[in-house]
Amino acid sequence: MWVYEKKLQYPVRVSKCDPGMAKFLIEQYGGADGELAAALRYLNQRYTIPDKVIGLLTDIGTEEFAHLEMIATMVYKLTKDATVEQLKEAGLGAHYVNHDHALFYNNAAGAAFTATYIQAKGDAIIR
Repeated sequence: MWVYEKKLQYPVRVSKCDPGMAKFLIEQYGGADGELAAALRYLNQRYTIPDKVIGLLTDIGTEEFAHLEMIATMVYKLTKDATVEQLKEAGLGAHYVNHDHALFYNNAAGAAFTATYIQAKGDAIIR
């Protein structure tokens, strides 16, 4: 079904450690208007939409997952060499305590991703 080439379609180039920028980007990773929420909204809505556009919503949802991968790569590269002090200064201290340098679906304030993000925004798209 899929051919995975182990490279991003659009390469992510990060030249320096910048946990502050990573904090801004993390909102696009696991926030209410982020790529994960968008992907799940499109893929869920395809079951309640006329047959003519099911494929389109599937394609869009899949593309949102590609965006999610690019955001994850950016956040990873921006924080991979960060010290604990740099992460604290950027406001990512609690994230580090809970997840080390691993990515986790949460917004910039540190609140975990929730399925309510899908419903709250999803209803508007089908109407």
